[in-house]
Amino acid sequence: MPNEAEIQKLIRRFGAMREIAGRAVRENPNDERALYGAAMAYRIGGDYASALTQLQNLLRVNPTHTHYLFELGQTLEYMGRFEGAIANYEAALKEEPLNYKARQALVQLQKQTIASNHIAELERQIAMPDSDGWRWLHLGHALAKTYEDFGDMQKSFQWLTRAKQTRRQRAPYVQANDEHLARAAQAMQLPSGGGHAANDPIFITGLPRSGTTLADRILSSHPDVMSAGEIGNFVQLSKLFSGSTTPATLDADMLSRIGAADLGRLGASYIESTRPLTGATLRFVDKAPSNFYLAPLILRALPNARIICMRRHPLDSVLSNYKQIFPFDDRYFDYVYDLTWASQKFVVFDRLIAHWREVLAPDRFMVLQYEDLVANQEARTRELLSFCGLNWDDRTLSFHENAAGVSTPSARQVRQAMNNQAVGRFAKYGAALDPARRVLEQAGISLD
Repeated sequence: MPNEAEIQKLIRRFGAMREIAGRAVRENPNDERALYGAAMAYRIGGDYASALTQLQNLLRVNPTHTHYLFELGQTLEYMGRFEGAIANYEAALKEEPLNYKARQALVQLQKQTIASNHIAELERQIAMPDSDGWRWLHLGHALAKTYEDFGDMQKSFQWLTRAKQTRRQRAPYVQANDEHLARAAQAMQLPSGGGHAANDPIFITGLPRSGTTLADRILSSHPDVMSAGEIGNFVQLSKLFSGSTTPATLDADMLSRIGAADLGRLGASYIESTRPLTGATLRFVDKAPSNFYLAPLILRALPNARIICMRRHPLDSVLSNYKQIFPFDDRYFDYVYDLTWASQKFVVFDRLIAHWREVLAPDRFMVLQYEDLVANQEARTRELLSFCGLNWDDRTLSFHENAAGVSTPSARQVRQAMNNQAVGRFAKYGAALDPARRVLEQAGISLD
């Protein structure tokens, strides 16, 4: 049976978060816990300006707290205020030189040169004991980024491999689990008809680092569209509506049960749950990456929705995921700790979206190739807007001028005009990517 209490709590989540955050600040203007909780609630809800205000208030109360300085840097980075972000990361390191998150974030934002870099300090710190692997992961990624900036791809890749060794042991990826999930997604038994008639949601999905943020910024530069970010509400509500009690939100048990749920009510509850983030514009974007597993369910619950699945060249997709840090424990991202695992994840993803292209209506589900979008910006943008039922607007070509905040590792890239700097990066790594090539070729995936 659906968990009604939890459904109602999730539906009211964003509104409740804002209400609680506002009340906490009013009642406890000098309380660190209240200010920090409010800042994080605002940021989760996409209100970066309010999050920034509360973090600044927090630092007036405790001006040398390194975690607060780091979070202020993160918020400024999401808002495109990179110099301010750098200043706060540097301030955090001044107070706490071993703050590995701040050091990695600083290296990521700044071009490293032979004359100006953090190599000596990074190598000193990475030699320290690290039981859970998070320190090595961040510092090793910073060293990898440094050598990539130098143009030494071999040494960069060696540091990537070393950085991940502890996390790889502690969080192994099992391809068979993802294959089982994909089969369960294809086997969903969904009733026809009965969905909710709302036409405002546009779902952008795909593997991380595949161009999902780029597509999101293009669409949200249209005056009739806003971005709700990676809100995850649809999969969470699906779990609750299915009655599944297994620990994972997205799993085969949930997928096997969801067909018996009231999908019209699921769709309506999802729309209501996005408020008050959404509703100010005619359309909104939900960029939760795992939604590619749920494409047919989304279109049954919300038959007027659109789903855009981003796909990137297989080797660039694998490489960019391997180079990514996801700084939290989540089995969905365990594959990033090994190049072969990242390749296996791509195989599961690619086979599933190929199946969706065959069985889902082409006016509701589309696959957009990142390289094609880069090479043919206006033509693909026109097709994208047409697919979403949106009129042409020149502002979608100037997506880099979109001032809205965005919490993504691509925060800097999406504030640049369209360019091909990220196309074909895999070629620089040569034989280091041979394990990925073997997995992809054995799966019959073209690398041309």
